[in-house]
Amino acid sequence: MSDVLGRQSHGEGLTESELAATAWEQARGWVDDAVYRSAQREDVPEPLAMSLATIGSAGRPDVRTVLLRFFDPSGPGFVTGLHSAKGEQIAGNPAVAAAIVWPAMYRAIRFRGLASQLGRGEVERYFRERPWGSRIGAWASAQSQVIQGRSGLEEAYQRYAARWPDHGDPADVPVPDAWGGFRITCDEVEFWAGRTNRLHDRLVFVRVGHGGLDQANAWRVERRAP
Repeated sequence: MSDVLGRQSHGEGLTESELAATAWEQARGWVDDAVYRSAQREDVPEPLAMSLATIGSAGRPDVRTVLLRFFDPSGPGFVTGLHSAKGEQIAGNPAVAAAIVWPAMYRAIRFRGLASQLGRGEVERYFRERPWGSRIGAWASAQSQVIQGRSGLEEAYQRYAARWPDHGDPADVPVPDAWGGFRITCDEVEFWAGRTNRLHDRLVFVRVGHGGLDQANAWRVERRAP
């Protein structure tokens, strides 16, 4: 992550002595810090926004923003339509990269690895936690498909809203068959911390064995030049 418009970064940096023992502890702490700051100030408006890069069938990269919806020692996860561009690209090539950037905090986390589809039970539990309108929206949108104007999208929303009205029950709206999610099993987790003069800190957990983000012996740490 480079300085925006050549401005100086004034972050606190990140030294090896300050780095947590595991990628999970470090990442969980930074995510929690961003969520807390978002609640206190206006300079971190979407603390869980994550850029996700996939590879299309022609070998060309594609990137978009998703929200970090699952996060545990197994890796970061997100939800999507399984027939969306990202869903189909991951089905063809599970190699992905993702980044969460908090410019106001001079911090970023980068994940690289393989995406695997979440189990149906986990997807259904999460789906029922979503607001009713978001559950209806999942039915109304044929994600990534070409549509003829906004009116058709809004009409589809109204049609499904009438079909499954809001009674305050998490089971009011069934989970669409073509709706699911993915988790990234990481090979690398990089922590970027800004400093002045572009001498930023980049500390990277690199996988060297089997295990989750919370298992120190599955990773080595290396510093990379900014």
